[in-house]
Amino acid sequence: MAFKTELTSEDLSDIRQSALGAADPLGIAADLADAAEAGRLADKDDAGYALALAAEIAESRNKLDAALRYVERSVEAYGERDDSQAGGAQALRARILFRLGRTDDALAALEPLRPLLTRHTDAPAYITAALAAGGQARVAQQWLTEAVEQALADSGNTAEPSSAEDAGVLFFLLQQRHRLRHALGLQHDTHDNLAERLETRLTNAGAATAAAAAPDLLFFRQPEFDRLLEKLPALAEPFGANWDEHRGILERELVRLTTAGRSGLTLLPATVVGLTGFAGADGDPADAKVRAGYAEQLAGREGQIPWPPERNGACWCGSGLKYKKCCLPRSR
Repeated sequence: MAFKTELTSEDLSDIRQSALGAADPLGIAADLADAAEAGRLADKDDAGYALALAAEIAESRNKLDAALRYVERSVEAYGERDDSQAGGAQALRARILFRLGRTDDALAALEPLRPLLTRHTDAPAYITAALAAGGQARVAQQWLTEAVEQALADSGNTAEPSSAEDAGVLFFLLQQRHRLRHALGLQHDTHDNLAERLETRLTNAGAATAAAAAPDLLFFRQPEFDRLLEKLPALAEPFGANWDEHRGILERELVRLTTAGRSGLTLLPATVVGLTGFAGADGDPADAKVRAGYAEQLAGREGQIPWPPERNGACWCGSGLKYKKCCLPRSR
């Protein structure tokens, strides 16, 4: 099959969802590689992603030589980047090398990725998956154990994290290690117990959130947000202490709602005059019920901001930057 002239990041995400069910997935993989190398990507930084996707498609059809060619070009396209996407491509390369019987080469490719275990939340999963593909589950368990101990030492805090959020990347390390040790039939240790305690806290917090009224999606543009905190400083708690925090709160809530199955989400451009007017003389704008009522009022009007925009589209917050360079990373 042939793609349109230029592929956006959104197109690549759609292809990831649909390629394996297509009539000719290997043709799609070849077209992705061609698009990356012929400069037919809207964002040239997506070349590594497109080539890694081609490699995954080829691997899924057991075309390992082709998969290795694609993923090696992906790693080359990422260059010196040390972010999670680049690390994922290198781990994919190691996984394919394992499947080709090149164990020593695969382990040599994975060894430099070990520092990512304590830096990126998804690194524990993709590094473990690569090792497991090569029958190296016990090596993965050893690496995860050492990373957990390193993360605990780096935190400089001897107190146990009180929540998954406080634990940060440590939470993902603990969970990946706990699942792997369970699969290996290993007896629980102190790290396994900590993983279970954090999981329980996360579950309880999620249940409490689900039981509570859904937070509103009131969005104050930057000048309006500054006026809001000047007039009503108590609203820094629900809306954020600054505009960056305000946008981060909204982006994370939108992601949470999407994960929970919501669709057609929109942000509701709000004003200080509108909120205080809705509250009236006797109401408190900081009251959650008042805010929810104001949000409900705005939800019936025009001017709502649809979410999410395309990765390369203008960000919903009106900053003028691309979404992927502005509010998208705030959900992490």
